[in-house]
Amino acid sequence: MSTQAREIVVTGRVQGVGYRPFVYVTAHELGLTGSVLNGSGKVFIHAEGTQENLDRLEDALVHSAPPLARPQLASSEPAEVQNAAAFEILASDSTAESEIHVPPDLYTCDDCVAELTGPTERRFGYPFINCTQCGPRYTIITAMPYDRPNTSMADFPLCDDCRAEYESPLDRRFHAQPLACPACGPQLEFVDPCRPAGEGSGRPLPDTLQHVHVRSELVPDKLWSVKGLPDPSGSRIVLAVESLGKGEILAVKGVGGYHLVCDAGNDEAVRRLRDRKHRPDKPLAVMFPVEGEDRLDAMRACLDLDEITERAITDPARPIVLARKRRDFPLSEHLAPGLNELGVFLPYSPLHHQLLLAYGKPIVATSGNISGEPVITDNEEAQQRLGQVADAFLHHNRPIVRPADDPVIRPMAGAARAIRLGRGIAPLERSLGAWLPRALLATGGHLKVTVALAWDERVVVSPHIGELDSPRSNDIFKNIINDIQSLYDVKSQAIVCDLHPGYASSRWAEQQDLPLIRVQHHAAHASSLAGEHPDIENWLVFTWDGVGYGNDGTLWGGEALAGRPGEWNRVASFRPFRLVGGDKAGREPWRSAAALHWEEDKELSGQTAQNPVPDFIDAEALSLAHHAWQRGANVFETSAVGRLFDAAAALVLDRSVASFEGQGPMELEQIAQNGCEAVPLPISPDDSGVLRSDWAPLLPVLGNRGLSASERAGIFHETLAWALLEQVLQVQERVEFDAVGLSGGVFQNRRLAERVVELLTARGIAVRLHREIPANDGGLSFGQIIEAAARETRS
Repeated sequence: MSTQAREIVVTGRVQGVGYRPFVYVTAHELGLTGSVLNGSGKVFIHAEGTQENLDRLEDALVHSAPPLARPQLASSEPAEVQNAAAFEILASDSTAESEIHVPPDLYTCDDCVAELTGPTERRFGYPFINCTQCGPRYTIITAMPYDRPNTSMADFPLCDDCRAEYESPLDRRFHAQPLACPACGPQLEFVDPCRPAGEGSGRPLPDTLQHVHVRSELVPDKLWSVKGLPDPSGSRIVLAVESLGKGEILAVKGVGGYHLVCDAGNDEAVRRLRDRKHRPDKPLAVMFPVEGEDRLDAMRACLDLDEITERAITDPARPIVLARKRRDFPLSEHLAPGLNELGVFLPYSPLHHQLLLAYGKPIVATSGNISGEPVITDNEEAQQRLGQVADAFLHHNRPIVRPADDPVIRPMAGAARAIRLGRGIAPLERSLGAWLPRALLATGGHLKVTVALAWDERVVVSPHIGELDSPRSNDIFKNIINDIQSLYDVKSQAIVCDLHPGYASSRWAEQQDLPLIRVQHHAAHASSLAGEHPDIENWLVFTWDGVGYGNDGTLWGGEALAGRPGEWNRVASFRPFRLVGGDKAGREPWRSAAALHWEEDKELSGQTAQNPVPDFIDAEALSLAHHAWQRGANVFETSAVGRLFDAAAALVLDRSVASFEGQGPMELEQIAQNGCEAVPLPISPDDSGVLRSDWAPLLPVLGNRGLSASERAGIFHETLAWALLEQVLQVQERVEFDAVGLSGGVFQNRRLAERVVELLTARGIAVRLHREIPANDGGLSFGQIIEAAARETRS
């Protein structure tokens, strides 16, 4: 048969996942000659052979690719036969037209874990082991194309053994850019600030540490002994384990930043961590040892896991997943006080595997940061900023180029749904489905901030940045904006921001010398959902959250928008009420409860005549707020369902102050009783034709202490679900739509979301929820892009 030639171009996620070695091996197996090379995000293949084998290669490029690759066949054209003698891998071509796909950080693969725990292996116990199928990517890349000189590993020259692996196309470490071993790679450093300089890693090693020996299913019939770890890594791990065993708090440098770590079963250690971090109530994430054939046996001892939760926990991203505690939960009760769920995850880096294999028990692994800020990545900064929290530090000297906090997932309504984008998931790339006339940068909101960059038909969403309430957060925000444009070699030509004049992200956008596109907060939420479900043309999207600047200058948050991206109409909402206190309202739920009563000309009263003010509210603060409310001083009007949740939490749980956003509503959800009857809420159009549900009938029920707290919480959730259904049915008489959507932070509430889905589905109404994009403000930047893109393409 005659020899033919083809030029094939493959795009998508094909860098950092072993794609070129895969092409090389496949071509050799098919007897083809030619070459393969990277070129600014694309893979270029010249292949020569029979037509049948060229067809087989083309099919394999997409359908038999490495598991972490996401290849797309961009083109395949006949080419001139060059009579190549063999098939080879050529050096990357940085001059090719850019189509960059930045790979996320990847969890440690089974092959590398086996080496890590194999005493005869060259990399036994080495906490930076990796290959083409695992290891850091996004957090170490300084520029594209993704080659070692363009990573933070550039300053670690390969030893001869690693060089041989790196250059062998048949080795699974061929061009694994973070490749390293104990002889040539990064190293650990254990620092105990309470010891004189130089003694941190010189603490005498105990002959045995019986309390940290653990049987590992990864090494059958052998005991992992920390004493057997090779130096210098082994001694550092021993010191870290010894510290954990004494109830101390460690700051451990990971893939995308530091974790604050302690024993999850040690009440005193967990309390101490909360006190030092000034985090009295917000749930702490827990990392569990890998045990059992499916890795989850250690978790099952503490949690009730269903199939969706199990799949989410073992997903390659290794996210934090919210899982239900067992009734006989054996760990510290202070991990998630007042909640029956716990954020849990598996070790995803070799260092995590070492710590958990050695310690043998679950550990708290919460973000190493000052609350609300991006996770800390620098060794010196960690010791300065976390020095009042951590007793000791487990550093390493591999630089982290950019922070990436852990992603968070909540199983809900039959699927695992994103709560926070982060390491292993982001940068998250999606198709726009239409060609953009100019590149757009979206800046998100003010809380749970992400940024998004869109050009051509692509949009990329950054990992979670945090709240823009501190100088460091704002600095990281600006760095990520510059960084994402540099990485993808795209310069934004217009900026998209929120309407709110007080958002730091909007103020930054206003200061740039670029055209500005303003997108209303809830239109961004609705468009975010529409962008995830492009098959739906006409929507009715409920966007319920805590706050969002409306087109009329009031603060929305209970809106139903009909239409499609670029053409949203507000068709339903809730009766507005006036709230006093500005930003305090979100952290002091009693303000919402009081305001609802004042709107009804009622007082927020105590249980007896002798106690005219509820015990959980400061009488002076209540009086001052009432006078301000009457005068209209520092008062704003809102329709936010999130504030209704706050009011319910205050009235049902006596929750006067929230130490973290959403605390009251989360606690309310956890105790809500099943099978409660809804309170009918009147609904009628306002002067502009927007349907308004009136919350007033809920007040007597929420304040009725003759009912249990769980009954009142259940009635509240059921009432909101039925109120939404009533709005849907009335809007349906006026507007045609193909599906109902649920977006905004309120719909992270599993009980409410699942009940709404149940009610609508029973009536044959299609319902869509978020999946990859967070329903909360972490999805705003994506929604801003979708909304702005619709306007751009329409015009």
